[in-house]
Amino acid sequence: MFLRRNKTSVTISGGKLRRITRLAGSDGRFRMMAIDQRGSMQKAIQSATGEEATYEQVAKMKTMITRILSPNSTAVLTDPIFGYPYSIMDIPRDVGLLLAFEESGYVDDGVGENERASVQIENWNIEKAIRSGIDAIKLLIYYHPDASLNACSHQQDFTKYVGEQCEKYDLPFLLEFVCYSLDGESTNSLEFAKQKPDLVIRSVEEYTKPEYKVDILKVEFPANLKFVKEYKDRDFYMGASAYTLSEVEEFCRDLDAKSTLPWVILSAGVDIEEFIENVKISSAHGASGFLCGRAIWKDAVPLYPDEDAVTKFLLGEASVNFENSNAAVSNATPWFNHKSFGGLKNIELDKKGANWYEAY
Repeated sequence: MFLRRNKTSVTISGGKLRRITRLAGSDGRFRMMAIDQRGSMQKAIQSATGEEATYEQVAKMKTMITRILSPNSTAVLTDPIFGYPYSIMDIPRDVGLLLAFEESGYVDDGVGENERASVQIENWNIEKAIRSGIDAIKLLIYYHPDASLNACSHQQDFTKYVGEQCEKYDLPFLLEFVCYSLDGESTNSLEFAKQKPDLVIRSVEEYTKPEYKVDILKVEFPANLKFVKEYKDRDFYMGASAYTLSEVEEFCRDLDAKSTLPWVILSAGVDIEEFIENVKISSAHGASGFLCGRAIWKDAVPLYPDEDAVTKFLLGEASVNFENSNAAVSNATPWFNHKSFGGLKNIELDKKGANWYEAY
């Protein structure tokens, strides 16, 4: 984050301050919607129709979701390929805009077995993103702190590059990282659930270092509630326990203690009931909100191409999902109250005076 600290205040560039403010509500909490999925959206539409998804179908689905649900959000994350060119007119003027920077999925060139590397969208860059009118860039990387030096270095260097570009243009940088198994096992397994708190928290420690110039972290919930015994009566419980609810709360406290940045929770496509529990727990222990997509709207996609059915679901159940998710952040930490800022009264612009613009 482009912050400088002195004895009494924290300084930030005017560009970043103005844009971060547009991503959050007036209360400083993030209620953001993700609709930047590309590969997974294509697969879901193909599953619904029985045929390979066309560009037009993906763009149409994204546009419908954006038009109906974006008024519930403080900001919308979309992609420059399918989403932005068709749905930008459907995002309300008072809702912020983020665009994805990374190519969908990952590559395995130059890294070890089961390791993952991220790359930027071909022919896409920060200058083009800024000209599109965005308030922030989002980069997703797959990361495992115990991966090979090549894999870790690639992801770290890529993140530093994006951070430097964002700082150059005073553009807020939201980093999302997703942990994975080096053994190739499912991330929904009991064994991975036991590893997840350590992987997430160690990744937070790495990517909140100042050299990455990140402003907001989008993180996985540092546990898997499917394996928490206190939820054994919930539909999402998987029949085995990896930790207790009190241990999960401690994981969130530890994450918040290790993070030098405001952080929000992603959904990873879990069902809405589980996601809302994730939001409640993380909000109570330092999170500043969420950036969520599939947990809210994923059940609309199997209804395609019946646009009437899709619209009915989005106006009904999906909108309720969003309202309930928004309510769950009522006790989240406003971004400006995170320990990196210390409150609005503690924030100052880094450039002041009659001639500030000359050196800008």
